[in-house]
Amino acid sequence: MRKAGADLLGLTIREPRALHRKVQEGLPYAALERFQRAADLSLVQIADLVAMNGRTLARRRRARERLHPDESDRLLRVSRVFERALDLFGGDGELARAWFLAPQIGLGGERPWDFVKSDVGAREVERLIGQIEHGGPL
Repeated sequence: MRKAGADLLGLTIREPRALHRKVQEGLPYAALERFQRAADLSLVQIADLVAMNGRTLARRRRARERLHPDESDRLLRVSRVFERALDLFGGDGELARAWFLAPQIGLGGERPWDFVKSDVGAREVERLIGQIEHGGPL
């Protein structure tokens, strides 16, 4: 089974239907913090990736609120793609992060960071990772 990004969020769920239900309930704010630590990104960067403004992020953090389903879905998507990048670089977070933030020829000179903000873009980044895994250019 292809990784779903749950590991970086601290989720033990692996079954897709159960993971879907968890996203619909809203992931705990702690999942966002766990991803932040795993990816070594700032909260501002994470908020940008999951399309949350600073005030919303601060409110969720302060009240330890669950993320909304749409925020949870975006966080899971970003986590899934970043986990694929980690695998690509043998678990080296620094290399994965550098690749994620750098313009890529296979994305028309755009950064994976910008592409993962939409589902179609995330799929394109995953396609590029698959291409690289099979011997294509970085």
